[in-house]
Amino acid sequence: MNPLVTSSWLASHLHDPRTIVVDASLPLIGVTPAVDCRARYLEKHIPGAVFFDIEELSDHSTPLPHMLPGAESFARSMSALGISDDQVVVIYEQEGVFSAPRAWWMLRTFGVQDVHVLDGGLRAWTEGEYPTDSGEGRREPARFRAKLDQDAVKDFGQVQHMIAAHTQILDARSAARFTGSAPEPRPGLTSGHMPGSTNVPFTELLEGGRMMSAEKLRALFAAKGVDMEQPIAATCGSGVTAAVIALGLEIAGAARVSLYDGSWAEYAQQSDAVIEKSA
Repeated sequence: MNPLVTSSWLASHLHDPRTIVVDASLPLIGVTPAVDCRARYLEKHIPGAVFFDIEELSDHSTPLPHMLPGAESFARSMSALGISDDQVVVIYEQEGVFSAPRAWWMLRTFGVQDVHVLDGGLRAWTEGEYPTDSGEGRREPARFRAKLDQDAVKDFGQVQHMIAAHTQILDARSAARFTGSAPEPRPGLTSGHMPGSTNVPFTELLEGGRMMSAEKLRALFAAKGVDMEQPIAATCGSGVTAAVIALGLEIAGAARVSLYDGSWAEYAQQSDAVIEKSA
C-alpha cells in the first residue's frame, strides 16, 4: 500500500478499532519563537489522535539530537500511547512536511508494517471540512513488540564504509549548508558534506505543502543521478528531514533505503570524518 493516505481514506477508517491516528509535529529548528506543537495539538487535532513527541521519544542517553531509542524503551512508550505493532497507524503534522516522516520511519524501523503519512496533514483534513477535536487524546495501553530492522539505520562506522564503497548518500540539508557557504544551525558544527554525497534538499520533494507525486519524485531523483535499484542512505542535520527523503524514495519505489541516524550532528564532530566544501 502507498505510504501516503488521503483525508477521505482516513475519514472512512477513522472509527475502525485497528486504526490509530498520531500527531507527530515537531517545531522547525532555528525558528524563533519556537512553535509549541503540543499546545497546538491540544487546541485542535484529528479526533482520537495521540501526540507522538519525537523529542521526548528519542534516546536521551546521548547528546546527539533525535536519536533512535532502544527497542525496549520504544516499546514501552508506544504501549503507553495505546499503539500496538499490528495496528494501522496514520501519522500527520500540523503544517507542511517536516517531522511526520521521522515518526513514520521510527515506527517502520521498529517493525510496524501498516504505517502511513496523511497526505497534506492537518491542513488538508480541515480543508476537507472533516471534524477536529481538542484536549488530550487517550487510549488504553496496548501491546507493542519492537523488532529493530538493523538494515534501516546506519551509524558513523557504517557510513564511513559506505563512503569508501561509493554507496549513494543523499543529504537533505539546504544547498548552502551542503556546500559550506552557510553555517549549521547547531553551534560548534562546521558545514559542508560527506565525500561523494548528493544534495537533495528535502524541500525539493514538496509541492504545495505535500509530498510530490511518485512520478515527479522519480523524475527528481533521476535528475540527481540516483539509481533506485542500488542501496541508498539518507542523511540530514539530525536525522529528521532525512526521513523525508526516505519517504520520498519509498513512494518512488526505491529498493533499499537506510537512514544515518546521527547525521551531520554526529558526523561533523568526528575527528576522522572527511568534510568537503564546494561552491
